[in-house]
Amino acid sequence: MNPCSSVLLTDLYQLTMLQAYVEQEMTETAVFELFVRRLPPHRSFLMAAGLEQVLAFLEQMQVSQAELAWLESTGRFHSTLLRYLEGLRFTGDVQAMQEGTIFFPHEPMLRIVAPLPLAQLIETRIINLLNFQTMIASKAARSVLVAGETPLIDFGLRRAHGAEAGLFAARASYLAGFAGTATVLAGMEYDIPIYGTMAHSFVQAHTDETAAFEHFALAQPENVILLIDTYDTEAAAHKIVNLAPSLKQQGILVKEVRLDSGDLADHAKKVRRILDEGGLPHTQILASGNLDEYQLQRLIASDAPIDSFAIGTALTTSADAPSLDCAYKLQEYAGRPCRKRSEGKATWPGRKQVYRQYRQDGRFDHDIVTTVQAPETGDPLLHPVMTGGRRLATAPQLTEMRERAAAQLALLPDLLRTLETDRPYDVQIAQSLQDLARTVDQCVP
Repeated sequence: MNPCSSVLLTDLYQLTMLQAYVEQEMTETAVFELFVRRLPPHRSFLMAAGLEQVLAFLEQMQVSQAELAWLESTGRFHSTLLRYLEGLRFTGDVQAMQEGTIFFPHEPMLRIVAPLPLAQLIETRIINLLNFQTMIASKAARSVLVAGETPLIDFGLRRAHGAEAGLFAARASYLAGFAGTATVLAGMEYDIPIYGTMAHSFVQAHTDETAAFEHFALAQPENVILLIDTYDTEAAAHKIVNLAPSLKQQGILVKEVRLDSGDLADHAKKVRRILDEGGLPHTQILASGNLDEYQLQRLIASDAPIDSFAIGTALTTSADAPSLDCAYKLQEYAGRPCRKRSEGKATWPGRKQVYRQYRQDGRFDHDIVTTVQAPETGDPLLHPVMTGGRRLATAPQLTEMRERAAAQLALLPDLLRTLETDRPYDVQIAQSLQDLARTVDQCVP
């Protein structure tokens, strides 16, 4: 069994609470909502991602006999809990924002309606799945806004914090608008275009750099992308110019050259001139090497003749903002609205909906968070996706989510399109929700 699909991939306190709920017969309907309390520094929006993995987890949710035996062996859990877990299946409802949707703090991106023990047990994995992909998609979207039509490629698997993180980063970045990934398994799992070049070790393994280029071209005649900065970048560009005629006689064209170190803008300008003067105007330049959206912005502003960029570590670790202040909180139990009032962590009670309002030019203007009983005008952002543990529709294609993300980014107002903004987007809390909070506060035991 894949450990990442196990119900035991959770925090211990989920199971200890579950035991108390079951023994006290606290199994009435609970409503939990997942939201982000605040944006990370230098972020102006978030992009929802990871819902499909959440729904797949809920569909497959069960506890194996081996897991039950292990839980029993710990001596921590009573037979009542083990019997409950033995027949465990997700039977609840899910409402959520579609993947690729832009959202903001205090807006629920997902709502779970299920018996209390069940809704509680899934908290850890749901946060784990949505937090990471949303974080990566939001990071990737910043580079997409900066790059415009210039293709971006995910090169980050080797620096990702684990295999699942590398795969999910490839998925989330493609959803956000990247052209593809170097992660081969992501190509198979998610039908994402895969891109690859060569490593410095390939050049170093040869005693002659030109021979290395030729051997790679012969091995990959339809995808000749040559790394030229192992020794002397401009000298290597000249070697490619000299090699190109013999490759052409064999029907092989040098598709791209890759720059991975040094002053990328300066090297790109020099290499572009060498290639053009050498009769290779069609050969493009790919740049990589510890890039992020800020370096991307500087390179584009410098008019560096770079045709595509590969981004690795900064993307798959979301290096400047490696976490989200994400929360999954109880908003209603047994028909009673609930509200957390902890200092700095207060929540808005009840089941909520988010309505998006637009300016005359079609761009986002502001959002309104309200109770589901008091709808507002505008587009509702949460939609039913699962009822009684069953999906309401087949899983959408990743390309469909990618189109939604592109459409959402196109509607961002200018103040949210920059890498840094000191003016937050307007999220309004409806009067109906404020009134409900006051009512709940008056009834606090």
